[in-house]
Amino acid sequence: MRNEKKKHHIRHMLGCLPQRSVVLAEDETDLLLFPPLRAMWSLRSMPAEVLLSGWNARRTVFGCMNLTTGHRLFQVRHRQRAQDFQAFLQQVHRQYRGWHVTLLLDSDRSHTAVASQALAAKFGIQLLWLPKRTPELNPMYTLWGQGKDAICANKQYASIDEQAAHFLHHLAGLSNAQAMRTAGLQSPHFWLRKTLLMKFSVPA
Repeated sequence: MRNEKKKHHIRHMLGCLPQRSVVLAEDETDLLLFPPLRAMWSLRSMPAEVLLSGWNARRTVFGCMNLTTGHRLFQVRHRQRAQDFQAFLQQVHRQYRGWHVTLLLDSDRSHTAVASQALAAKFGIQLLWLPKRTPELNPMYTLWGQGKDAICANKQYASIDEQAAHFLHHLAGLSNAQAMRTAGLQSPHFWLRKTLLMKFSVPA
C-alpha cells in the first residue's frame, strides 16, 4: 500500500512539471572483474569453463536515461560515495543546462547525503525518490542487466577498466529507440507510461 501511494505521488509530481522539463531515471551498477556467470552452451558432457585470474577489482557506473527520448549519460567512478554521485550530478547539469530536470532515483546514502541534495537544489534538479526495494521500477536496472549479459557474463577481461570501456561502448552504442525498448519504456505495462504520454510526446 505504501509503495502504491509513493507511485501515485510520483505520477502526480510528473504531471505537474513546468515547460522545458526532462525526466531522467538514475541508477548505479557495480562492475566486477570476476564475471557474472550465466547459462551458456558447451559440448555435451563437457562442462563450460570460465577462466579467472584470481584477483578481483571493481568500478561503479553511474547512468541516467531520459524517459521520453531514450538519451543516456554515463560516468565511471572507482566507488559509489556521495562525492561520486555529486560528480555525476554535475555532468547531468552540464548536459541539461536550461532545462527543469527531475531525477527518479533510489534512496541510497550517496543520493540522500545533505551535500548531494544541496548540490541538486543548487542546480535546480528535482529529486524524486522511488519506493524502497523496488529496483524493477527503474528502467536503468533493466538496462544494466542487459549490458552485463551481453558484455560481462562468463568472461574475465584483462583489466576492470577494459571491461568498463566495453560495457559503456555497448550501452552507448544502442540507439535511443533500442535503449527504450530494452529498458521496457515502450511496454504498455510500464508504470509511468500513461503519465509520460499525457505530459510529453513519447514515441509509440
